[in-house]
Amino acid sequence: MTMTAAAAWLNTVFSVFDQSVTAAVHGIYDLCGAWMTPFMEFISILGKGGIFLIFLSLVLLFIRPTRRFGTAMAIGLAIGAIAVNVWLKVVIARPRPYADVNGFYYPLWVLLGSHVESDFSFPSGHTNAAFATMIPVFVLGRKNWSWLALCFGILMGISRIYLVVHYPSDVLGGMITGTIAGLIGVLIACGIPSNSRWYSWSLSRSRVKGAHL
Repeated sequence: MTMTAAAAWLNTVFSVFDQSVTAAVHGIYDLCGAWMTPFMEFISILGKGGIFLIFLSLVLLFIRPTRRFGTAMAIGLAIGAIAVNVWLKVVIARPRPYADVNGFYYPLWVLLGSHVESDFSFPSGHTNAAFATMIPVFVLGRKNWSWLALCFGILMGISRIYLVVHYPSDVLGGMITGTIAGLIGVLIACGIPSNSRWYSWSLSRSRVKGAHL
């Protein structure tokens, strides 16, 4: 496979960082044993295709008290998906860490279950989606609990490194793109007036009106 200049640059500049962080994350396996793997696989599945996060955004969007959360999350998720999956992954075209069978990552990948991904590696789409949806929750929610949203985003990134389907620099890229997308979602959602029709409509009210037609 011919590597793009951008992918080669990432591999060179972040080589020490990626290997050091990956080794540190795999200290979790050494410390906790194989039982940690199913947990990391479960966290990773929650970001697969963005399905769970899309569903969560839509649920919050249709509930009137949480509609601003859902609006910001859905917008952030859409912007992040376009930026990462449609553009950055395709342009940079960085191979997955396990692509080099003679490299540092391949034995770890085999040890952790040999999970195969079909697209390119940079940035992490799972981490991007997690931060694109969780940043709005953190910003708009009460800080005594909204920090848990950031914990979910960070845990998503760790799971991708743990399973050796991403370089740590991929996860870092996903955190950055997801944060930007999430903040744009917050700005757009907060730019819509609270008394607008978007935030005031109610599904139950629509059913009542329909009953009188």
